[in-house]
Order: sequence, then C-alpha cells, then structure tokens
Amino acid sequence: MTEQNQSRLRERMTILGELDSETFVPWIRRHAARLGLFETISHTGPDRIELDVAGPPELIDMMEVGCSLGPIEVWVETISRRPIDNGCE
Repeated sequence: MTEQNQSRLRERMTILGELDSETFVPWIRRHAARLGLFETISHTGPDRIELDVAGPPELIDMMEVGCSLGPIEVWVETISRRPIDNGCE
C-alpha cells in the first residue's frame, strides 16, 4: 500500500440495529468531526444508517468502534464496511 493510500481511505459504513436516527445521526457527525474524518450520510432509518467516511484507516477503525458503542438510545447489531474506489462506487 502506498503512503498516500495509507494516509487517506474512503469507505462505506452500513450500521444495522435498533437505531434512533434522530439522535444517532448528529452523534455520528460529532464523533466523525472529533476524529477529523470526512463523512457523508446517505441513508437514515430506524434499522439502517449508511455513511461514507474518509480519512486515515486507523481513525475509520476508531469510528467503527465508537459507532458500535454509540449513544445509549441505540442498539447496534452489526457494522459492515467496504472500500470506495476513487470516489466511484
């Protein structure tokens, strides 16, 4: 992996569970900002949230861990991740 690829990665994160998107989406945005990640939320619902995140791989890992623990009013069952190549999917 090149140094440029190591420093910045783009992934689609799909979060499944019992999700209160009204409180979880702002929480996700704040958590991403604290980690210095760029995020775009493409779908929100009571059982699924999809977002694209960009940044260093280790910070995206931290984002996944944070979302899995999440705020108290959500229950995250699974989080799946897949790479997004050069802005194209």
